[in-house]
Amino acid sequence: YELDMNAYQQLLKKKPKLICVTGMSNVTGTIPNIKKIIQEAHKINARVLIDGAQSVAHQATDVQKLGCDFLTFSAHKMLGPTGVGILYGKKELLEKMPPFLYGGDMVKSVEYKNIVLNGIPWKFEAGTPNIADVIAFGKALEYLTKTGLKNIETHDKKLLRYAKVKFSKYPKVKIYSPENTENSGPVFSFTIEGIHPHDIASVFNEENIAIRSGHHCCQPLMESLNISGTARMSFYFYNTEDDIDRAEKALKHVLKIFK
Repeated sequence: YELDMNAYQQLLKKKPKLICVTGMSNVTGTIPNIKKIIQEAHKINARVLIDGAQSVAHQATDVQKLGCDFLTFSAHKMLGPTGVGILYGKKELLEKMPPFLYGGDMVKSVEYKNIVLNGIPWKFEAGTPNIADVIAFGKALEYLTKTGLKNIETHDKKLLRYAKVKFSKYPKVKIYSPENTENSGPVFSFTIEGIHPHDIASVFNEENIAIRSGHHCCQPLMESLNISGTARMSFYFYNTEDDIDRAEKALKHVLKIFK
């Protein structure tokens, strides 16, 4: 479940202008070699946008070391509220880009025949922003920084290894995740032979365990894996091995019901 870098090289021959890549798969947990992807893209003057919605919460991300042109991530996977996110972009690129929304505070002056746009970031932030949730997200980021993203990453990988050991004991369970946990984040997708992922999630729900089921907005991936969807668990630093033990108990319940 790794990215095919040979296929990536073939795509680069088509001279794309923008490469969009996940920092961590929300299905398999795969962590691509982002730095290599960026380096190869820049050789053909393509820009790179990293979708960090899954990755930024689980590992330290240094945009300067990576050299990425853009990075996006959301608040709700980082202990923050829904409806808030961040777009990082290199200053020289953002200065060249036109605004995509128009409204208050994104212009310096308006005349009948001319407007002068505000500087960055204001020219991209038209109208009244979501002030309360942005403040809440800021507090969440302070808390995560205090906790330490390296500490979070270490804890998450420990839970991932523990979960794989627990779930791999069952012959009917197929795990969709890189074998090497160093190349994977704490996203744990699985299927059970002959049982629909929605049924798995329903039983887990009865055990008061919230997991996700379906295609996870990744239908092309599901098609390539020849499955309709997976059941997915994800871990964070507030989870423990006891939570995974409870998940294994729910798994046994699923196997008992649908035997």
